Amino acid sequence: MTRADVQTVAAGIYPGIAVCMIIAVAAMGIAGQYGAPVMLIALLVGLALHPLSQSEVLAPGIHISAKTILKIGVALLGLRIAYGDIASLGWMVPLCVIAIVALTILVGSVLGRWLGLSAPFAVLASGAVAICGVSAAVAISCVLPKREGEDRQLSLVIAGVTSLSTVAMILYPVIAARIGLSDPETGFFLGGSIHDVAQVVGAGYSVSPEAGDAATYVKLLRVSLLLPVVVLIGFFFRDGSDAKQTKWTSLVPLFLIGFILLAVVNSFHLIPPKLLEVGNSVSRFFIITSLVAVGMRTDLRDLARVGPRPLIALTLATAIMAIAAAATVATIHPIDAVTAAHN
Repeated sequence: MTRADVQTVAAGIYPGIAVCMIIAVAAMGIAGQYGAPVMLIALLVGLALHPLSQSEVLAPGIHISAKTILKIGVALLGLRIAYGDIASLGWMVPLCVIAIVALTILVGSVLGRWLGLSAPFAVLASGAVAICGVSAAVAISCVLPKREGEDRQLSLVIAGVTSLSTVAMILYPVIAARIGLSDPETGFFLGGSIHDVAQVVGAGYSVSPEAGDAATYVKLLRVSLLLPVVVLIGFFFRDGSDAKQTKWTSLVPLFLIGFILLAVVNSFHLIPPKLLEVGNSVSRFFIITSLVAVGMRTDLRDLARVGPRPLIALTLATAIMAIAAAATVATIHPIDAVTAAHN
C-alpha cells in the first residue's frame, strides 16, 4: 500500500472516528455531572444519534470505532491485571470464584436458550454477567461468529448489565446486612456477584474498608478470568468448515494476545505507574468511544422488536450468580483465605 493509499484510507475513516470520540468526551462529561454510569450514557447517546451512522462520510469511521477501537480498548484491559495480587489470595478463593463464574455461564446460557435466545446471544448475556459486565460483553462479542443483529444484541446486553449492576450496588449491601454477613463476607458476596468493577468498589467501600478490600480482590479475580473464558467461547463457536479457523490466531485473537502480554508485563511491574495510568485511561476512553459507535449502529426499532426475553435472561443470570456467591460464603467460608492473606 502506497502512502497515497494510506492517506486515502485515513481520510475515509477519520471523520467517523473523530465524531465518536467527541461524543465520548461529551458522554463522560454528562456522566460526571449527574453521577451516572458513563458506559450506559455513551451507549444511550449513541442510540439517540443513530441517523449519523447512515452518513456515507461517517459510516466507515463509525464501523472502525465499533470494531477495531473496541478491540484495542479490550487489549489494554490487561494493564489492570497483576497475577501476583491474585496469587496472594491462596487457592480456595480462586476455586470458589471459578465455580461461581462457570455455573453462571452454563446455567445462564441454558436458561437463555430456553427463553428462545440464540446460542451466541445467550452466551454473550451470561458471560457479561459472570465476568465483568460491559468489558466482558465487548470482549466476548469480538469472538462470537458474525451474525445478523450483533450490534443490537451487544447494545441490549450492555444496557441490561449496567442497569442491573447499578441496582445490585444499592440492594446487595442491604441484603448482606439482612442475612448477617460479616464485613469480609459481605465483600466476597459483593465482589462475587456485582457485574461492573466500579459498582463493586462503590458497594464494598460503602459498607466498610474491610468489605471494600475483599470485594476488590474478589472482583479482580473475576476480571482475570476474562481471558480464558473468551478463548473458550471463541473455541466453542469456531466454524470448523472454514479453513482459516485452523490457524492459532482464530482461537486466540490478536487483541487477546495483546491482553496477555500486557498482563504479564504488568505482573512483573515493568510499566511505570504514570504510563500505567495513561494506559488504563486510554483503554477506558476507547471502550467508551466504541460504545458510542455501537449505539449509533443500533436502530431502536430493532431493540423494541426483541421483546423482554433478553432482560429476563440477564436478570436470571444475575440472580444465579448472587445466590451462588451467597451460598459459597455461607457454606465454604472462602473469605477466610482473603482475610488471612491480607492480615
